[in-house]
Amino acid sequence: MTDIRWGILATGGIAHMFTSDLRTAGLDVAAVGSRSQASADSFAHEFEIPRAYDSYESLVADPDVDIVYVASPHAFHAEHAALALNAGKHVLVEKALTLTQPQAATLRDLAAQKNLLLMEAMWTRYLPVMIRVHALIRSGALGEVRSVIADHTQALPTDPSHRLNALELGGGALLDLGVYPVSFAHDILAAPETITATGRLGDTGADTEVVVTMTHAGEAISTSISSSRTAGPNEAHILGTEARIDLDPVWYTATTFRLVGRDGHLIESYDTPVAGRGMQYEALAAEQYLREGRISSELEPIDESVAIMGTLDEIRRQIGVRYPGVDR
Repeated sequence: MTDIRWGILATGGIAHMFTSDLRTAGLDVAAVGSRSQASADSFAHEFEIPRAYDSYESLVADPDVDIVYVASPHAFHAEHAALALNAGKHVLVEKALTLTQPQAATLRDLAAQKNLLLMEAMWTRYLPVMIRVHALIRSGALGEVRSVIADHTQALPTDPSHRLNALELGGGALLDLGVYPVSFAHDILAAPETITATGRLGDTGADTEVVVTMTHAGEAISTSISSSRTAGPNEAHILGTEARIDLDPVWYTATTFRLVGRDGHLIESYDTPVAGRGMQYEALAAEQYLREGRISSELEPIDESVAIMGTLDEIRRQIGVRYPGVDR
């Protein structure tokens, strides 16, 4: 594939940020679909997109769309990703991939059956800062990595009708915020061997605070706190026997970091400017995979995304959150 053309499914806030970064990178956005023609037309006008549809079915049927970015609420990711896959489109799904691990596994199997790329839009993994972090870890600069610490805490709307607090839409701190540190721990330390979680639920039953401790291979430990009610430092740290990496706020964005030796001396300071927000890097990676004929991400294979959903399921089970209409 040479000229890869994007379709945008849904027109909410995250779709605006992603499409803005597509435009920053000069990528081809061919169409947008919404539940209303007015919303689709407004989005298309803002980003100079040639075609706007009043349904997702029309969007995925467009023969000039090669890959669909699914930006609908969590509760609809599985349905809308399957809609695109069944229409023969490659798919980038906003994180979290789905509501549950069984849904994620079903999507993975469908994509494999149709020989199509399915990729979770965990944009943090594709940022230059994280590429450098992994290079340092591989080089042995940190020694043995023993622990990962991260928080994702924001003071978000408390309105019970807001998407973030609506269980039927997958609302709660876990899928909107907690997915970042959980995915980060998977990325640095691999899948957990044990999971211990505690949390606080709001009036709607959606989680507002979640604290997670996990053990990983070699007795490594990760800890995280996520909250939709309090704004914290939003820092992350990777601790090794020889050095540590301190990721600055907001750690999951195109940020800066310092590599600090065990005696406290500064070894490296990383600060590389990024155009836009940085979401274009996941899109550029997806395009590279398509040109190489791959159907899974190198930086976050689809099997890992499915495993992360399993971790989130277990955390949710422990804190007592259950989404309506799903088995668990």
